[in-house]
Amino acid sequence: MSFPRNFDFHCHSTVSDGLLPPADVVARAAARGVSHLALTDHDDIDGLAAARQAAAELDLVFVNGVEISIEWENHPIHLVGLGFDAQYPALLAGLAAVRSGRVERARRMGEAFAAIGIPGVFEGAMRHAGNPLLISRAHFARHLVEIGLFKEPRQVFEHYLVPGKPGYVEHRWASLADALDWIHAAGGVAVLAHPARYKIGSAQMRRFLSEFKARGGQAIEVVSGSHTADQVLHYARLARHFGFYASRGSDFHGAEESYVDLGALPPLPEDLLPVWRLLDC
Repeated sequence: MSFPRNFDFHCHSTVSDGLLPPADVVARAAARGVSHLALTDHDDIDGLAAARQAAAELDLVFVNGVEISIEWENHPIHLVGLGFDAQYPALLAGLAAVRSGRVERARRMGEAFAAIGIPGVFEGAMRHAGNPLLISRAHFARHLVEIGLFKEPRQVFEHYLVPGKPGYVEHRWASLADALDWIHAAGGVAVLAHPARYKIGSAQMRRFLSEFKARGGQAIEVVSGSHTADQVLHYARLARHFGFYASRGSDFHGAEESYVDLGALPPLPEDLLPVWRLLDC
């Protein structure tokens, strides 16, 4: 692999809520200078085989990935698993359990929108879902943009799709302990995804990081597509304090609605231990 190396360990395809099929995500990453990529679809790894084949054809190092939805102290939080055995039965069963109930949750979200005078939102969201079993808030956001209520999906989230807003419906996700057990049993590395995105205070975040560390969590995304420069510095300090490895991921979903495109992230702070040291790549 030629230098410089460019790692992106967080992105999505149409297997969950991305806009491109897995092979196209890989092709875009390679074209934009990414040398090492992990596809991390939500709660599903069905895109990994196609992505890995495309990566081999393009001389791009590919790492198995997944983004697991968990609930901690009534807060939804996401963990990224990297470098695991994609055939490990306990991981597959755990992900299937997390996926179950997404459609029913989406129906209840549709009912919530209908109750405030916006009918047909469930059906519209389903048309945007490449994988109906993984219908998500992103698909609802795309539908509401499509019908002209908002200009971009982020506005939909702010007004309707976060806790406390009229279109948000809670769902029982995995526990922190369960998700970590699945990742570790399958030989993977557990990473806290985009920590600045969660609506929790500083003291609560430190409590979460303490528990995450105690249960075997190994890394946090210091550089994320949604992190500001100040947030990168803040989570770099926390990585040093807790002894975490640092990860780097764009959280790319598609050129039209991502914070940062593939290949465009700033580097990790030089003194941090990069998570790829744990992955032999």
